[in-house]
Amino acid sequence: MTDTKTTNKKNKDVRDQARGFDSSSRRRYRYQFDKMIRVITSYTQNVDIPTLKKAYQFAYEAHKDKLRLSGVPYIEHCLETAKILVDLRLDPITISAGLLHDVVEDTGITIDEVREQFGEEIALLVDGVTKISELRFESQAEKQAENFRKMIFSMARDLRVIMIKFADRLHNMRTIKFVPEKKAHRIALETREVYATLAHRFGIARVKWELEDAALSVLEPEIYLDLVKKVFDRREKREEYIRKVTEPIDRELQKHGIQAQVAGRAKNFYSIYQKMKKRNVPFEEIYDLLAIRIIVNRIDECYFVLGVVHTLFTPVHDRFKDYIATPKLNMYQSLHTTVVGPEGKMVEIQVRTEEMHHVAEIGIAAHWKYKEGRHSDDELDRYSGWLREMVDWQKDMLDPEEYLDILKTDLFISEVFVFTPKGDLLKMPIGSTPVDFAFAVHTDIGFQCIGAKVNGSIVPLNTELKSGDSVEIITSANQKPNRDWITFVKTSKAKSKIRRWLKEAQFQEAVKLGEEMLNKGLKRYNLKITKKEIADYAKATGIKMERLLAELGAGDLSLHKVLKSLAPDVFSQPIEKGRQNIFERFVFKARGAAHGIRVQGMDNLLIRFARCCHPVPGDSIVGYLTQGKGIVVHRRDCTNVKKLMEVPERNVDVEWAVDGEEAFMVQLQIMAVSRGDFLKDVGETLSNTEANILKVNLKTENAVITAYMIIEVKDLTHLTRIIRKIYRLKGILSVERVNDFTNSDFQN
Repeated sequence: MTDTKTTNKKNKDVRDQARGFDSSSRRRYRYQFDKMIRVITSYTQNVDIPTLKKAYQFAYEAHKDKLRLSGVPYIEHCLETAKILVDLRLDPITISAGLLHDVVEDTGITIDEVREQFGEEIALLVDGVTKISELRFESQAEKQAENFRKMIFSMARDLRVIMIKFADRLHNMRTIKFVPEKKAHRIALETREVYATLAHRFGIARVKWELEDAALSVLEPEIYLDLVKKVFDRREKREEYIRKVTEPIDRELQKHGIQAQVAGRAKNFYSIYQKMKKRNVPFEEIYDLLAIRIIVNRIDECYFVLGVVHTLFTPVHDRFKDYIATPKLNMYQSLHTTVVGPEGKMVEIQVRTEEMHHVAEIGIAAHWKYKEGRHSDDELDRYSGWLREMVDWQKDMLDPEEYLDILKTDLFISEVFVFTPKGDLLKMPIGSTPVDFAFAVHTDIGFQCIGAKVNGSIVPLNTELKSGDSVEIITSANQKPNRDWITFVKTSKAKSKIRRWLKEAQFQEAVKLGEEMLNKGLKRYNLKITKKEIADYAKATGIKMERLLAELGAGDLSLHKVLKSLAPDVFSQPIEKGRQNIFERFVFKARGAAHGIRVQGMDNLLIRFARCCHPVPGDSIVGYLTQGKGIVVHRRDCTNVKKLMEVPERNVDVEWAVDGEEAFMVQLQIMAVSRGDFLKDVGETLSNTEANILKVNLKTENAVITAYMIIEVKDLTHLTRIIRKIYRLKGILSVERVNDFTNSDFQN
C-alpha cells in the first residue's frame, strides 16, 4: 500500500513539474497564501477564510497548465496581485476576486462558473476586470474609446474593480522586463497615461509613483537609468542635507512637547524627469528634489508645526497650500510649504496627521469599510458621484478622439479654489472659466450665462480662473449656449451639457428645414399629401415623423426618395441608368431640350446640360456635339472642356436665351465655425434670396462644419448675390461653387 502511494505521488510530482508546478513550488505558494491570510486577519475581523481558500484553489487549478513569460507558474501573478490588495488593506471579497481576476480572460472558465462557485459580488468584480484588461491604448481610436467607456461603467458599478486592476497592472509592470519590447512599450504607455493618472485621481500615491517610475524605465530607459544613478550617487549628500533640515525642526518640536515623525525623501524619478522637462534644465539644476514630511497626532499640531518651520526657515512666497482646510478632490490632506533651507536651497515641507498620511499613501483604500456588503464611508460617494458624471457625459461623446481627450482631461485633478458671491468654495480643474463655474453651480445658470464678474470686474467668458477668485455669473432668460464655448470650457460637465443642448437645437433646426423642403417639393409637383400619410410613411420606415423631417433637413435622407414613396405614380417614368438620384426630374426636362439655350444655325437638336459643371445663365458656355446624344453644354472653365477642344469639329457655338422662368442647379460647399444655428441662418438666407434647396449634407470635424448644398438659382447674378449674403453670416470661412455633382459628399 505504501509503495502504491509513493508511486502515485512520484507520478503526480512528475506531471506537476512538467507544468511548472513541482511539490516545492506548491508548498511555497501555499505558504505565501497562508501568510497573506494572517495579514488579512490582523486588520479586519470579518474574514471569510473558506471563500479565500476556495478562490486560491480555484485559481491554482485553472492556471496550473500556464506559465508566465518569466517562466514562473501563472498562480504567482494571482498571488502577487492579491498581496498588493492586502497591502492596500482591501476587504476579503476584493482579495478573493484578485486571486480569480484572470480565470475568465486566460482560461476556459466562464463568468457563469465563477458566479456559481463564488456568488454575484465576486463574479461582478471578476467580470469588470476582465473587460478592463481588453484595453489597447494604441489601437484604433474608436475601439480604444469604447474600451474606456467599459472601464468607466465597471468602475461606476463597483470601485473595487479599479483597485484590482491597479494591483494587476502593478505586478505586470514589476515583471515587464520579460515582455517583448513593442508590447512592453504599449503597456508602459497605457500605464502612464491611464493607470498612474487614475491612481492619482484616487489618491493612491504609492501605486502612482511606482507605476510612473516603471513606465519611465520602459519608455525612456536611458533617462531612467541615468536618473537612478545620479540619485543614488548623491545619496550620502542628500541624507546629510536632510539631517541639516530635520534636526533643528525635531529639536524645536521636542522643546514644545510635540511628538512627531520627521523624515525626508527624494522625489520619485518620474517627478524629477517632469521637472527637468518643464523647466528645460539638467538634473544638476533641479534643487527641489527633496520633500520633508512631518507627521503629528492632531490637526491643531499641524498648524503649530507650520509656525515652527517658518520660524526656522524663510518661507517662499506663494508656495503655501492648506489642503487640510480644503482637501484635494482625491481626499488628500496636508499642509504644504516651501522654505529656503541650508545653503540657500528650496525645500518642500509637508505636515499632516497619521490618519492623513495613511490616506495620502493608499487613498480611497483607506476609506474602504464594508458592512453587509456596502461601504459606509461618505468619502467614497465623492468618487461615485464623479464616476456617475463621467458615465453621463460620455453618452454624448460620439467622436472617439474627442472622447479620449476629454477623458484624459477629466482624470487629471490639478485644481483651483474659487468662491461664489455667498462665500461658498468650489474646486475646479486648472484652466476652468466662468462658463465652467456657471455649469458647476447649476445647469440652468450655465445655459443662461451672458457674462461674468471676477473679483468685482467684468471679464470675458473665456478668462481662466485662479485660486481665490470670487466669481459672479450674469444671466439672461433669453440667452442660449454658444457653440464657441466648447472651444474654451474645461470641465466635462460643461462640455457635455453644451453639446447636448446644441445637438437638440440642431435637430430642431433640421426638422424645420426638412419640413420646408418637403412642403416645397409637394407644392412643386402639386401633390396633395396629408400629414397623416407622411406620418404613416415615416412609421412604415421605422422612424417618427419628426426624425424623418430632421433627416431630410440634415441631408441624411433624399427628398426625391420620400416624394417617390409618397407618390409613386408621379415618378413612374423610366429613368436613365446611373442617374437615379435627386436630379432625375431635371434630367427629364433636359432630355427634350435644354430650355434657355440657342444653338446658332441649328434646329431640332437634343440639348442637355453637362452634369460635370452644371452651367447657369451668365456663365460663359460652349457646346459639344456628341454621337447620338445631341449637344452637351459645358461651362468654358469646366475641367473637361480642354479635352473636348481637341476635336474642334464637334465644338458648337451656343448662347443663353432665358426667359426668367427657368431654374438651374448649382452646388455649393460652405465651411464655417460649427454652431447650433448655422443651418437655420443659411436656410433663411437662401429663402430670402428666393433660392430653392434641393439637398443638404453636413459634416463636422475639429469644430468646423462643412455644408454641401445643391440649390436652384435663376442665373449667375442670382448665384453671386446668394454667395455674398452667405458670406455675411457669422462664422463663415468659405463659400465655393463646386462642379462635381457625383462627389460622394453630395450623395446619400
